[in-house]
Amino acid sequence: MEILPKVRSSSEIYGLMKSGALTGVPISGCLGDQSAALVGQMFSTTILKPILSEHGLLTTVAYKLGRDKPVCYALEGSVAIAGAVVRWLRDNLGIVKSSSEVEKLAAEVGTSYGCYFVPAFSGLYAPYWEPSARGIICGLTQFTNKNHIAFAALEAVCFQTREILDAMNKDCGIPLSELQVDGGMTNNKILMQLQADILCIQVVKPSMPETTALGAAMAAGAAEGVGVWSLNPGDLTAVTWERFEPQINPEESEYRYARWKKAVMKSMGWEISEPQANGDSSIFSSLPLGFYIVSSMIMLIGAKYISG
Repeated sequence: MEILPKVRSSSEIYGLMKSGALTGVPISGCLGDQSAALVGQMFSTTILKPILSEHGLLTTVAYKLGRDKPVCYALEGSVAIAGAVVRWLRDNLGIVKSSSEVEKLAAEVGTSYGCYFVPAFSGLYAPYWEPSARGIICGLTQFTNKNHIAFAALEAVCFQTREILDAMNKDCGIPLSELQVDGGMTNNKILMQLQADILCIQVVKPSMPETTALGAAMAAGAAEGVGVWSLNPGDLTAVTWERFEPQINPEESEYRYARWKKAVMKSMGWEISEPQANGDSSIFSSLPLGFYIVSSMIMLIGAKYISG
């Protein structure tokens, strides 16, 4: 433990600026960009005590809003490749010149024409944790073109989201009635509508898309000794939302989801690890996956100290 940095809460003063025009200004709050470093997309549900998932999710620390406040934990599901699949279409396949063109290509066809894209470039994360998987595009016909592949790429993001939310619903026992979203990909209206169709629930997008960064700033401003922001719900301004309602029937959604699951199964077992001494392959043979799990374990160990 002595080689690790001291664990502090998400909302407190860590120190003061010592030089320059900001000398004496308190340093408060933190924002770790784990989603960019380790996973493409994360979904979590907050709880006051750590519990273990029975459906492929991870237990992690969500936040601690003050030195003397309780630690809140989360059940977290991570997707290895989400927004990065759009960059892959641009940089590796070259079928678009900018990420925004993917929405235009998908809108021109409005369907994948039976094409399914599993972007398991570095294995599958939650809920499978399968490092042997690799990316595949299946269901191709002579009529498949780049528009259909673009549409399938957007669908892949939505299908992966559904897998995580299905696992959360099973662990929590409380089905979601709506999904609140944020981040740069929420500017893609085709993606947002697809997400509502595949989940069969309402998708809600705030007018402020970067709510993760906003939340970190609010936590910093609400810290004791700073006090420039209040987290009291009555003090917060109203948020405007854009809502996306499902536009296909549940039967069609389930049919497409079943075919996606079939494609996922076909992506597994492509990369065979070197045999281990005991004959079993380890999940840590996948470096990104192993690093992600180890980092979650470290956060839980740290939580023990800040909650105790």
